[in-house]
Amino acid sequence: MLIGEVARRSGVSARMLRHYESLGLVRPSGRTGSGYREYSGADIRRIFHIESLRSLGLSLREVGRALDDPGFTPSALVGDLVRRTRERIAAETELLTRLRRIDAAAPAGWEDALQVVALLQALGSKSADTRQRAALSSADEVPMPVEALVDAALSETDPNVAGALRWALAHSGDGGPAPLLAEGVGSPVAAVRERAVRALAELPGDDATARLRDALANPDVVVRRYAAVALGTRGVADAVPTLVEMVVAGRNDTDAADALSVLAGDRTTADGIATRLVDRLAHDSTEAPARGRLTQALAGIPGTRASRALVELSHDADRAVALTAAYLLRLRDAG
Repeated sequence: MLIGEVARRSGVSARMLRHYESLGLVRPSGRTGSGYREYSGADIRRIFHIESLRSLGLSLREVGRALDDPGFTPSALVGDLVRRTRERIAAETELLTRLRRIDAAAPAGWEDALQVVALLQALGSKSADTRQRAALSSADEVPMPVEALVDAALSETDPNVAGALRWALAHSGDGGPAPLLAEGVGSPVAAVRERAVRALAELPGDDATARLRDALANPDVVVRRYAAVALGTRGVADAVPTLVEMVVAGRNDTDAADALSVLAGDRTTADGIATRLVDRLAHDSTEAPARGRLTQALAGIPGTRASRALVELSHDADRAVALTAAYLLRLRDAG
């Protein structure tokens, strides 16, 4: 079969067939009387083998080795191809993500686009100072894409940089970080969940408040605690049960007590909080240190229910609780 017919049947151009011949990959088995290349059936099968191996990503050099080296085994080469393909996909995915983030920033011109690229590069720097400066500069004329800020906030381990990223997210305007952070709250990684809820707690607006309400039901107690403190300071009474449990457990109990005092601005809510605190004080399983914290938490709760509870506690069998309650009563009387 002549080269032109082989090209038509195989889909490999005559020029490429000549290139294969020059590399020694496939040589026509014969020549016609006029000196034209003539391919045998075996030659054509080899051409198809070459094209099949090329489709897997092998170089022509690797193709030649695979076909001609009797000791060659495909396992090592295929494993290497898998690794290289994964690396290429990762690189392409990273590039696609960067391009999407530049597009999301809606740059007005190339200068703005290059500024976004510079910010993204700085945000991925190994230097904590560089990352922090990038986060703090994200509220400038060309803002950092919100998705990039969220990804950075969920992976940041340096506390100073993490704080700067939370600040940047809180000042990101209409970019909508709350849904992205809410996804982070559902992460299987505990550290990511914590970073997500902390960033969510610093976001203003009703959307963030709604996401924090959802976080109160999260299986992760750390997530629930951060959400409860944030909601308490926003006046959301749903946080009261978790805040009381935080006082009992002694976990961020000062923040929890402060949030309870904010919620206690409403008379009905104040009496409800006082009742919960007293109920926990009376619980048999509540140990002495927890009873002391619960007593102190009553100090920030106005109303007669809390005052009556402190009067009763001033005669408590636990001397530390009794002294604390008596001191708090004097402060209330002085107030």
